[in-house]
Formats: sequence, C-alpha cells, structure tokens
Amino acid sequence: MVPTTKEAERAELHKTIWRIANDLRGSVDGWDFKAYVLGMLFYRFISENLTAYLDEQERLAGNPDFDYTTLSAEDAAYGMTETVNEKGFFIFPSDLFGNVRSRARHDPNLNETLGKVFRNIEASAVGAASEDDFKGLFDDLDVNSNKLGATVARRNERLVKLLDAVGDLNLGTYTDHTIDAFGDAYEYLMAMYASSAGKSGGEFYTPQEVSELLARITVVGKTEVNKVYDPACGSGSLLLKFAKVLGKQNVRRGFFGQEVNLTTYNLCRINMFLHDINYEQFDIAHGDTLTDPAHWDDEPFEAIVSNPPYSIKWEGDANPLLINDPRFAPAGVLAPKSKADLAFTMHMLSWLAVNGTAAIVEFPGVLYRGGAEQKIRKYLIDNNYVDAVIQLPPDLFFGTTIATCIIVLKKSKLDNKVLFIDASAQFVRQGNKNKLTEANQQAVLDAYIQRVDADHFVRLVDNSEIGENAYNIAVSSYVEAEDTREVVDITALNAEIARIVTRQQELRVQIDAIVADLEEDRQGTSRTSSRTGS
Repeated sequence: MVPTTKEAERAELHKTIWRIANDLRGSVDGWDFKAYVLGMLFYRFISENLTAYLDEQERLAGNPDFDYTTLSAEDAAYGMTETVNEKGFFIFPSDLFGNVRSRARHDPNLNETLGKVFRNIEASAVGAASEDDFKGLFDDLDVNSNKLGATVARRNERLVKLLDAVGDLNLGTYTDHTIDAFGDAYEYLMAMYASSAGKSGGEFYTPQEVSELLARITVVGKTEVNKVYDPACGSGSLLLKFAKVLGKQNVRRGFFGQEVNLTTYNLCRINMFLHDINYEQFDIAHGDTLTDPAHWDDEPFEAIVSNPPYSIKWEGDANPLLINDPRFAPAGVLAPKSKADLAFTMHMLSWLAVNGTAAIVEFPGVLYRGGAEQKIRKYLIDNNYVDAVIQLPPDLFFGTTIATCIIVLKKSKLDNKVLFIDASAQFVRQGNKNKLTEANQQAVLDAYIQRVDADHFVRLVDNSEIGENAYNIAVSSYVEAEDTREVVDITALNAEIARIVTRQQELRVQIDAIVADLEEDRQGTSRTSSRTGS
C-alpha cells in the first residue's frame, strides 16, 4: 500500500534510505556514501523537474499527449536554448534518469555513460546565466572511483544498485508528492551522517529545529523579506528554513550564502535545487567570507541567520588590511586570530539592513571572555545592536554536547535594553541527543516577542547594567537559575537528628550490656576449665 500521509511518506522514505545504506555502503562510507546518494538523488530530481516542466508547457500549447521522455534528440534540441534560459540547464531525453536507469543493467560502459551525462548537464549551462550555479555539481560523484569497486564491472554493478535504489524511492510524481520529498531525503541523509560522524565536511551540522527557530526569530512581525543571507551556509539548511517559514515566494529577491568547503558548497547548491529553488532565486558563493566576501553588491540583507564554525582560526591582526575593512573597523579591534566567532558577528552586523534582524549561533566563550572580544561586545552594547541573547539547551548538536547560545542583532531597536532568555530547560530527550520540540520553540519565540520578565526564564536588562558588568552578556549573569533543590524543614530535621542521637545512645547501652554478659560468660568458663584441669 502506498503511504498517503506526510508522516507515512516520510517514514517510508527514511526506511528506504537506510536500506540503501545497508546495501551499498560497503567500502563507501560516511561522507563519500552520502555524496553518491545525494548526487544520484539530484540527478533524478532535475530529470523529473525538467520533464514535468516541458510536458506542462506542451500541454498548455495544446499537445495533451506530449511525453518528453520519448522525444528524439533532434526534436528535443529545438527547444534547448529556451529551456536553458528558463530552467538553467538541459538534459536530452536519452540522458534522463529514468531512461538511463532502464538501460543500466545491459550497459557494460555504465560508468562512462553516467560520466558523459553529468558532463553534458553541466555543459548545457555554459555561457548562460546559470553557469556558476551548475559548475562542478557532480564533482563528488566520481563514477570511476575505486571506492565503488576494483574493476569496471564491480563499479557498474554498484552503480546499477544505486540507480535502482534511488529510482525506487517513493517520491511520488514530481508535482504530486505531499511532502518536500527530495528536500526531506537530503536533510535526512545529512542528519544520518552527522549523527555518526559529528561533522559534515568540517562544520557542525545544524539540527532542523534550531534552524527553524533562527528563521522564525528573524521574521517576527513580517510576512515577507527581500533577501536572506548566511555567510557560513554549510549545506544551506538554515537558508532553506525561510522557504518553510515564509514560503519561497515571500523571499522576494532570493537566498544568498557563502561556504569555504568545496564539497559542502556543491551540496548546498544541490540542496537548493532539491528544495525546488530555481537557479535565479539563489546565489551561493565559494570562498572565505571573512577575507574574501562574495556579496558586496548584494548587501544589505533583511534576514541573516548563521551557525558559523566555533572558534575557528583566521588571519585577524596578522593581516594589516583587515582593521580598515568597513565590516570590522567600527569596533576598533579585530577578533582574536584563534577565535573568529565575533569576526563573523561583525561581518553580519555590517551587512544587516536597517530594518533587518540577524540570529547567530555562538560559542559560549564569546559572551564573557575578556580582551578584544570584550571590546567588540562593548561596541555592540554601546551602539545598542544586541537585541537578545538566548541560552540554548546542551547536547543539541551532533559532535558536541556544549550548550550554545543565540545572539540576535538589530539596527533599529525600540529600547536600550537586551533581552536575556534562559532556554536551557526547553528540550526533550530523544535517543542520545536533546531536541527542541515545536512547543519548546514556541516558548522561546513567545518570550522573545513579549519581552517581559519571567522568573528563572526571561529578564530585560538595561545596557548600562551590562556595561557595569564588564559587558558580560552570558545569560546566567542576569537570569537567576531556579533552585531545584528539595526544601528542607530545619525544625523537623533537628528533631529527626535528636531522635537518631537518642536511639543511637540506647543502642550503645544495649550493646555494652551484651558485651558485658559475653565477657562474664567467658570468664566463668575460664575458671571452670582451670578447676577441672587441676
């Protein structure tokens, strides 16, 4: 029976992905395995996406029996230029996922066939506006890798299994599935890998519920935004939460991000496509955001979210040009070379729109450490940029149990105060990790919106008080933790102690009496033995 509910579809999807892992992993594990599955999933997606688009166009033109999958290469080529302009890429009918799969078992050169197909897809975008968005997308799907098998025959055998497994995924028809099936498969694979490896390509994987909370915070009171941005975007999951929270049509000018890791950069672009974000709706750049930012011409951004790498090293004051960089110069000091956390924060603040909000996951140390970081916090507080600091529960992230926090930045605040929220107890335990439920997220969001003191949970603090506290912005410095220790009745406790002491004395008297009786018996026995002996 075909699943009909979102939950059933999702459960079936995840079950099948696990089966793929068990069947195919072999010598291909971790990151490599995920890249193969995601690459093939992407290939299937763009094949079905293109077919659905072209079939619909022909039917609107009065050709109800049109089926692109059966078209000849010559007939398909007539619409190639127009298709590339609209979709960003082109695939000949013979190169579509379904058609390649149908021939795969009888193709002794399957690896070469797939390699040629992938090159053709990327080549179709050359010279078009979408060229940068498609360049290198299949680089991590090496169909000639020895990891797939020592011989061509073994590699092709595994490629057939991979095609069949991905082709059998119950994703429904492209236009009809009730869940964001391709995107869900991507996120599940990312989480599956992160849960065992901790990191994905060097960065901590951001759980979906944390990503959603960040997105919801930045759009409070809004139904649409102009642009969203993540300067350390990883797989793009934080950016894509805006498509869920607002709807992708309500991110008017698109999704922007930058990622330094090449493999992750490729996967981020794939993730955009798998969530049906077309090429003209996103701009993901490859490179180091701190020293070579890619979106000078696109800032400012109305919504910024990020989980930058914790305390990563950067050039800092070793590069004399950076102190004059307009992103960092206002603070008068650079973040330490060994801890770039606040460099990312300053970058995001600089590119934040006047009416915008930034929500940033931070390592706890940035809240209270001295030196240059304290001076940067002083700049942020004295200029009234810090809107809120939210303490998250521990053990939310794969690969670390550290309790992280969220710093919320604004350039147009209505008061000169910082809202501190202690959300460390807002979680449930699932498996071996903590998780933010929808209720937990809503509790934090309600507290953020209402901005009202609540014992052991929320406190609104004047910037002047923070300055008097050496610009320490750790939540624990302002929100008193609830004392969960049992209340003790001292009078009752003293009475119980007195009773125990009395009883102890009684027992001692009884023990002394027993000892005395035993001693008397022993002496009597000794005298009797002595007389008998004489």
